[in-house]
Amino acid sequence: MRIEIRDERPADYSKVDDLIQAAFNGNAQAQIVTALRESDERYISLVAEQDGLLVGHICFSPIEFEEGFNHQGCQLSPISVSPIEQGKGIGGELINAGLERCKIVGWNSVFLLGNPAYYSRFGFMFASEMGLHCDGSLDPYLQYVELESGILNDCYGLISFHSAFNPPDT
Repeated sequence: MRIEIRDERPADYSKVDDLIQAAFNGNAQAQIVTALRESDERYISLVAEQDGLLVGHICFSPIEFEEGFNHQGCQLSPISVSPIEQGKGIGGELINAGLERCKIVGWNSVFLLGNPAYYSRFGFMFASEMGLHCDGSLDPYLQYVELESGILNDCYGLISFHSAFNPPDT
C-alpha cells in the first residue's frame, strides 16, 4: 500500500488530533499541535495518508538559541503514527520527508527529544556533545541533526523550544 506524504490542511485538523491522541494515549501532544496552528510563527505539519486515511503526522517548529546565534534551527515534535500502523516504516517516511522540507524552508538543523536508538538511524546525535542543552533532566534525550554540514560548530548553550511546548500554568 502506497503512503502519500503531504501538507496538513485545515480539513485534516480533527482527524490529526484524533490520530495524535490515539498514538499518545492522551491529549497533551494534540494541544501542542493546536497551539502551533494558532501561533503566528511558521511551522511544518505533514500527514501520511494511505488509501484515503490519515495514518501519520509530524510537526516541526522553530527553536531559539539562548546565546543568540544567527542560526535557523527547529524541533521535530510530535510525530504520531496510528497504533495499528506502527512498525511499518510510516514514521521513517514522515521523518525523511520532514527533514527535506526543513531544508527547503531554510532550517539548517533539527533538534528533538527522543529515543537515541530510534533517531540515530536518521543521523541524529547527542546535542550535549556539542555543548547544547535544554532542561537538564531532558538533556540525555536531546539530539540534533545538521541539515547543513558544520552549521552548529560554534553553537553552544541552551536552546528553547516553541512556546507551544510550555503551556501557561492554569
